[in-house]
Amino acid sequence: MQQSQDIIVRLNKSGCKLSKSHRRISDYIVQHYEKAAYMTASRLAEEAGVSESTVIRFATALGYEGYPQLQTSLRELVRHRLTATQRFEMTGDISGENVLATVLRADMQNIRSTIEEIDSAAFMEAVRVISSGRRIFVLGLRSAAPLAEFAGYYLHFIFDDVRVVAAGNIDVFEAISRIESGDVLLGISFPRYSSRTIEAMTYARSRHAQVIGLTDGPMSPLHEAADICLSVRTDMASFVDSMAAPMSVINALLVALGLKNRNVLAERFRQLEEVWDAYSVYMNETR
Repeated sequence: MQQSQDIIVRLNKSGCKLSKSHRRISDYIVQHYEKAAYMTASRLAEEAGVSESTVIRFATALGYEGYPQLQTSLRELVRHRLTATQRFEMTGDISGENVLATVLRADMQNIRSTIEEIDSAAFMEAVRVISSGRRIFVLGLRSAAPLAEFAGYYLHFIFDDVRVVAAGNIDVFEAISRIESGDVLLGISFPRYSSRTIEAMTYARSRHAQVIGLTDGPMSPLHEAADICLSVRTDMASFVDSMAAPMSVINALLVALGLKNRNVLAERFRQLEEVWDAYSVYMNETR
């Protein structure tokens, strides 16, 4: 299948070779790709003034296995090109009555797609690398900051030296300036990618630290900055990125790391429970 960044160029160049009905579809996609990416085949057919079967044949003629693959390619393009304003405008097709179900179904589909597509070997290698790290840095800026904070919170229970670089006044490069061989950096970023995150990951790699990326797909610039990259689905319904699949993968990493360090974690929780009880950190459930 052709890379999504090539599809608009291909459509622009193929106009004279297309049939009249296929040219209608092509013209509509080129002019409204941000909307077409989230249309069903029947809806696109209606907008382009052709039949649904013509849309399906059009996708096949472009070299895709079917319309869903063409749609996936367009969605990849959308995630990389749209501004926040354009993303928000996409919500025009979602009715207020259906917004809850629409968003929850999209999150569920992102998790299903991630299960099918994620590289299990890369996941297990990430677990191994993190477990063997001397210091663990977790980097997530802007919308990825809550993910970094969440990962860091639980990693602190498993490892002695975990440093979260997410928000606040500290400069990213000050926070990782002493990173070196033996350390691990987990960088998290999704479209529109944080340039500072990518620069920090590149810097960490130049310092011979192991760099792991958590991002959205093969087009992500994090792939070039990381030794290991875990790709998850974040298809959005609006200006809000879906973080359901990234959070699920972080959960899986934490569980896998906990199992790998079971004895250490069990002893740490035993000690913490004594402290929590002594200082009434949590509400007493007994009445």
